[in-house]
Amino acid sequence: MTDPVVSLLEALDLTDTGARTAEDIYTGPSQWMPHGRVFGGQVLAQCIVAAKRTVPDDRFIHSMHGYFLRAGDVRLPITFSVDRIHDGRSFMARRAQAYQNGVPIFSMIASFQNDDEGVDHQLPMPDVPGPEELPSDTDLLDHISDPRARAWAADRAFEIRHVSEPVYFHAADEAASSQAVWMRAKSALPDDRGLHQAAIAYASDYAVLEPVLRRHGLSWLDAGLKVASLDHAMWWHRPARADEWLLYVQDSPSATGGRGLAQARFYTRDGALVASVAQEGMVRVPRS
Repeated sequence: MTDPVVSLLEALDLTDTGARTAEDIYTGPSQWMPHGRVFGGQVLAQCIVAAKRTVPDDRFIHSMHGYFLRAGDVRLPITFSVDRIHDGRSFMARRAQAYQNGVPIFSMIASFQNDDEGVDHQLPMPDVPGPEELPSDTDLLDHISDPRARAWAADRAFEIRHVSEPVYFHAADEAASSQAVWMRAKSALPDDRGLHQAAIAYASDYAVLEPVLRRHGLSWLDAGLKVASLDHAMWWHRPARADEWLLYVQDSPSATGGRGLAQARFYTRDGALVASVAQEGMVRVPRS
């Protein structure tokens, strides 16, 4: 079995096809997943890497907005096209799309900026127990024979520690529309700021819809539950490493029409606000 961090780095090491027509074209692998569908965080991070390849080294992503259009197939590689839609003195915009079998599975517009000075403030980090005080997903899931539990415990590149009881196999004892989790890559990543931004985007698709489940007394393994990411937005505020502990604070302000909205923030251990996230997902429960 491939080390999950090695698998992550291989997925993000895109191949430049050399095509230079209207768009820049790259290819990348799909990571194995037990349900056969490409992990949304993977294709999101790969699109960010592809777009970053087309801007100068001193430009870094500060925002992206994307749509998950179709489920990806883990048996197939992915092609990425990048359209250089705007080059300004401070900001550069890129449109990136991921394709399988000639049809798009994810579409994104991202903006890159050089480092600049300006006003500075942030929301404070909530006071929660540190990661050393909490059990890891491996501790909780490693002894369970269910293949999904094995994948969650062993195959993810990030270690995750829930501040509240996780909702993997049963609903939380108390309904709540918010939660917090600590996460970090399971081993060291290269010293590449753009790579760490992409890796944090990869991890941002973990657990982000759990506040919706938690609020409605649901767990990931409830019979008939269907959950899928629909869109994703992210803003990067300050540099951080994905291989150091980050607190991912999440809440859900609304759920309706078979969709749940989640908002989230990443903080470093010392309280710096790293990034903000918003995602809407399909959340369908079986009718009684």
